[in-house]
Amino acid sequence: MSAQFIAIEGPSAVGRSTIAELLADRLAAIGDIGVHLTAEPTRTPLGQLVRRQQNMLHGRALALALAADRYAHVETEIIPQLNDGRHVVTARYVPSSLVLQRIDGLDLDEIWSYNRYVLPATVIYLEDDPATIRARLCQRATLSRLEASGSPERELVLYREAKAFLDEQEWKQHVISCAGRTEEQVVGDILGALISAVQ
Repeated sequence: MSAQFIAIEGPSAVGRSTIAELLADRLAAIGDIGVHLTAEPTRTPLGQLVRRQQNMLHGRALALALAADRYAHVETEIIPQLNDGRHVVTARYVPSSLVLQRIDGLDLDEIWSYNRYVLPATVIYLEDDPATIRARLCQRATLSRLEASGSPERELVLYREAKAFLDEQEWKQHVISCAGRTEEQVVGDILGALISAVQ
């Protein structure tokens, strides 16, 4: 499998970061291609500023800040890693904006206008039972403003709408169910989808 750019997406508390880490480990183990694991907002000074200010920035201001961090992410980290022949796996990418910025009051067309020139990714959407996701959210000490504003049910609907929107842009996308499955089984399903897509 040649170097791929893969984005792990899905509602808050669905397990994005854990699955992204496990997928990166599995990709490294099964091939002779290196793997670079990353996330958004990024760990750069700009990304960390956005992380710290997400509860203060609202609407268009937050959407533009996230888009700026994303363009820098693509240009300074993602493309160089791909050019060096490594897979890149990110937890969160454009679909997160197409969901969370809608919760924050913007419409799809406006959000897309800020993100339309980024590098397309192969997107993996994780889905789980809303009650399971809600139970995980309840275990968190604090929730972000947007996590508190939304709900697992609404995020699942908005992610499906984001997928339909990006289908029209001809992005490669797969939906993976986590319901009743172990993390290793979920990663196995993702690998199966990725491999079958390039055969």
